[in-house]
Amino acid sequence: MYSKFRLGSKYLSYYLTASNNKGHGIHSPFVFEFVSKVLNDRRQYSEYEKVENLRKRLLKDHTMLTVKDFGAGSAKDKTDKRTIASIAKNAAKPAKFGQLLYRLVKYYQPQNILELGTSLGITTSYLSLAKPDTNLITMEGASAVAASARQNFNSLNLQNIFLIEGNFDQTLSSALLQMTQVDFAFIDGNHRREPTERYFKQLLPATHNNTILILDDIHWSIEMEHGWEAIMQHPSVRCSIDLFFAGILFFRQEFKEKQRFSIRF
Repeated sequence: MYSKFRLGSKYLSYYLTASNNKGHGIHSPFVFEFVSKVLNDRRQYSEYEKVENLRKRLLKDHTMLTVKDFGAGSAKDKTDKRTIASIAKNAAKPAKFGQLLYRLVKYYQPQNILELGTSLGITTSYLSLAKPDTNLITMEGASAVAASARQNFNSLNLQNIFLIEGNFDQTLSSALLQMTQVDFAFIDGNHRREPTERYFKQLLPATHNNTILILDDIHWSIEMEHGWEAIMQHPSVRCSIDLFFAGILFFRQEFKEKQRFSIRF
């Protein structure tokens, strides 16, 4: 993982060179629509409060869990003994990003969603609430964390989530067999180049023209940046959007030439 200083300098470079988030200078109608209708949607949906109240409860929960990491590990927690509060603070995606995922699902209405990296289920809850009739499969490697996530789903009465426990290397193939196609996928569970590229390739046969794929922490480290670059170059990827802390991929064949965007968020 990059040091805080290195990450900060890279963010500054991104911020100074990225397109502004008003959509000015973006000539792609599809991307302009994404920026204006999704990225810049400032409405306060009632579901936001439900998930953020859950986050507040978890930040006060000092129950100790044994957590086995299968990926690059946590940037803050270096032990396998972690409180729910510390996981909620250091591993859960911030409200800003969870709410962007909510808006993506609400706007594009995917029927089949796959999430790699449930954690405590905060992001999963945003995905679920955005479209309660969607089929949502989420995957978590650590059994104690998965058990906590299930309790959180029950507390919000979320009925459309199927949680699969275990190492993604062993469980992803079987998860994909349960889905006719993947309309929306969020990969947030390893932060290393080789597994990230491998998961992308495993997902490819289930993608289609309207699939949206999001990769978390694309600037986490130099190897994640190399992985992001390699995935963007894949022929099936027609458009990519770099939001610094995450990257969004589109497979739409309407893009006759590859298009890359870096947009402030």
